[in-house]
Parts: sequence; C-alpha cells; structure tokens
Amino acid sequence: MSRPRSPHAEDRAADRPRSRRARAHRRLRRRRDRRGVALVMVLGAITVLTVFLTELQEETSTELSAALADRDALRAEYYAKSAVNLSRMLIASEPSVSTAIGPMLAIVGIKGKFQVPVWKFTDMFLGPFNAQLAGAAGEGSAAPSPEAAGEGSAAGKNLGLTGGGRFELKIVDEDSKINVNRAADDVGGISDQIAVGNQLLSLMSDAQYNALFEERDGDGQFSDRATICSALIDWADPGDQTFACDATSNAPSSTGAEDSFYQTVGLAYQRKNAPFDSIDELRLVRGMNDDFWATFVDPDPSNPDKRVLTVWGSRKQKVNVSSANALTLLRLTCTADFVDIATTTLCTDVNQQTAFLTVASLVQSMTGGLLFPTPKDYVDAMTQKAGSSLGGMLGQQFKAMGVEAVKFKPNVTKSLGNRTNFLSIYADGIVPGNKRETRVRVHAVVDLTGATPLSQSGSSGSSGSSGSSGSSGNGGNGGSGGAAPTPETYEQQVRSNPAGTIIYYRIE
Repeated sequence: MSRPRSPHAEDRAADRPRSRRARAHRRLRRRRDRRGVALVMVLGAITVLTVFLTELQEETSTELSAALADRDALRAEYYAKSAVNLSRMLIASEPSVSTAIGPMLAIVGIKGKFQVPVWKFTDMFLGPFNAQLAGAAGEGSAAPSPEAAGEGSAAGKNLGLTGGGRFELKIVDEDSKINVNRAADDVGGISDQIAVGNQLLSLMSDAQYNALFEERDGDGQFSDRATICSALIDWADPGDQTFACDATSNAPSSTGAEDSFYQTVGLAYQRKNAPFDSIDELRLVRGMNDDFWATFVDPDPSNPDKRVLTVWGSRKQKVNVSSANALTLLRLTCTADFVDIATTTLCTDVNQQTAFLTVASLVQSMTGGLLFPTPKDYVDAMTQKAGSSLGGMLGQQFKAMGVEAVKFKPNVTKSLGNRTNFLSIYADGIVPGNKRETRVRVHAVVDLTGATPLSQSGSSGSSGSSGSSGSSGNGGNGGSGGAAPTPETYEQQVRSNPAGTIIYYRIE
C-alpha cells in the first residue's frame, strides 16, 4: 500500500518546475550578458594584427628605402669617380690637341706656346661616355640631351652608362684665381705676402661693399678690410708677426706679434701658420661670415668658375689671363702691384668697371671662356694698343664702351701667364629614382706640374706627328731609330702621370 504524500513533498514538487524555469532564466540572462564577447575578441585580434602588419610594413619599407638609397648613392659615387677618370684622360690629351691646332691658332694671330683649355668643352668630348645605352635606362629616368650625349654616340661600342644614371662635370682652372696660399711660402720673403695682400684689398675695395664691413662679422666683432686681409695672410704665413695689409706701401710691414684673438672670442683653435688645405678652411679665419663668403669667396656654389679665391697652386704661380673670369681680371688690373690705383679711372669709376665686365663676359661667353690668349694680349687690350691682334681688337672694344686706357707699372707680364698647372674637377654622379634623385659629388684637384705628355708614338715619337719633320707617314712608329713602341714604353709613360697628380680628393 502506498504511503501518503506529505504536504511538503507536494510543495517541493510544485516548486521544481519553477526552479527549473528560474535556472533557465538565469542561464538565458547570463547568455544575454555574454552576447558580443566573441565579436569583441575578433575585433581585438584584427586590431592587433593590423598594428603588427602596419609596423612590419613600415619597417620593411624603411629598410627597403634605405637599401635603395645606399645602392643609388654607391652607383652615383662611381658615376662621379668615372667622370673624374674621364676628365683626367681628357686633360692628358691636351698637349696633343695644342700641338695639332697650333698652326691654325697662328693664322688668327695667336703665336707662341698656348695651352688649349680642352677641359672647358667636356660636354663635347665626354658626352658619348655620358649617354644611356640602348635599353639600359631605368624606368622614369631621363636620358641626357643630344648635346650632352654627343652625336653618334649610339654607334659607339661600350660607350655610355647603364642603370639610368648620368654625371655632370665641371673642370675649373685654379691658376686663373687669386691664390691665398702664396702667403704661406717664406722662400720669397715678404714679397709674396705683399702681393697677396694687394690682391685681396683690390678684391674688397669697391664702395658698394662698405656695408659688409660696418656690421659684425661671423665672430661677433667689427672687422674692416685691412683686418680681414691681415687675418687671411696671418693664417697661412709661417711667421708669428702680424702682417699689416696696406695698398699704399710695398715695404715690409708688421705690427708686432700675433695676438690670441681666436682664443679670446672662445674658439678652440689658433692661427695655423701653415698653408690652407681646402677652400672650406677659409671659414675658420676671422671675419668669414656668410655674407663675406658669398660675396668674395664663392659667389655661386653651383658654378665654381665664378669663384675668385683659391688655395691650390705654387709660389711661382702666374695668373692665367686666358681663362680668368672677368671679375678676377678686373681686380688683378686694379692691384697696387700693377697700376697706380688713385690715377687709374677704371679702378675708381663704377661705370667703367661695369662696361669692362660686360664686354669681357660677353667675349668669354662667345669663345667658351677664353679672353686673352697671351699676357701680351691682355696688356695690349688694357692699354688699348692699336693692332690686328686679338688684344688690340678687344682694346678698341673697351674704348668704344667708354673704358679708359690703363697705364701699367713696369714688368707686369712677369706675374701673368697663359698656362694651367692646377685644375679642380667637380664631378656629380646622379641616379634618378621614384620621386627622388640621388646625387654624390667628387671634388678632385689635379697638379700637372711635371706631367709628361702622353704620346701614341713612344717617348720620342711625338715629333713625327707635330709636323716638324717632313714625313708624317711613320706616325705608327716611334722611339729612337724609328722602332715600334713597346708595351714597356707605354707603361713608363703612364707611370709618369700624364694626367697629373691628385693632391686633393673629397666625396660629398
């Protein structure tokens, strides 16, 4: 028989469905509370992955860009080095070119030894080496113009550059500028310092530059013309006496021992008392602020031909009047060593100076940079001596423009020349890229002093090609007794540095 159910059991039985419903409700509520957690976790994971991938892409892109930049910089550097080597090859060919066209120059009145400045025509001679090989230009790169590449360069074998790069080349005659380092040689005594001082004072003499010397210089001091002139010479001369620049006197001048100016203004160096090593070293000298630099040292950094000062040359260096720019020639003419400045109207009249610069610059632009083939032509032009020579014709041109004749002091031509021994090669290697251009510059200075001319016909076979002997048909033979040149002969000539000796080399 069945046991009777207690009332509590009935209550528990009645509560059981309610508890199940309550638990189900709680589970449903907890499920609703957790709704969207998976979506949040997925979005979080996507965000983390996005950040990681972005960082990875940025790092990879940076490394790739750096690698491309290094690659292009290396290519540009070797394009520039190739341009330097090609320039030296061109320089080595100058004696042969001068010998070949000597008779033609004599026809137009240019007699005597004349150095043909082949380096002024680099686009013409070296253009084929700068051309793009067929199919080698990179995407987005522009090939050089036909003038720069040279006509017919496509027909040449193994000429041109690969990879879409190019080079830009400028060769500057350092002998056509004022050499500050002449003051560093004590063999000639005080005479070299006086000559350099007079040239520097002439360079800074115009009244239009007065404002530059009325303001504080790069050291925060007030420096007049004579002070800066003396500072330039005292930096290079070997003595410990202060040189006093004075254009009114050619007597040795000093004002006592050199002071401690550079230490006084807080600079960590003193006067070098040795030659300048580079043009940039001039910035260490007292008074060299940016305005002075842009006015007297390097007026146009993109065109080194306009630079007036140099530190490369020898004590016996003669200013090359055949390649000097118009401003250098004007300052050279108005030097106390050459003329009496007070009585020379060209040195005091701004209108005459403007006329001289206009005529000289125009002639140089028409002749590729040449103005006076010889020192005699320079003297004839400035004294306006009548004649059929080039100097006489230029003198009449100056006279027509209102430039009065100059009366030189005796023996002026002893300081002048028409040959070059020091050349600066500015070679820029250029590699175009995507929205950028990589450019590397190599500046090399070549000393041609003692360079042996390179001849195709041996050490003594050049006479046959110069026209001095009646027969030139044996141009392929040379040496003593007409023997064919040997490889040892060529090697000996190459080792004699026919392209000069590099005395300064810098990669920028």
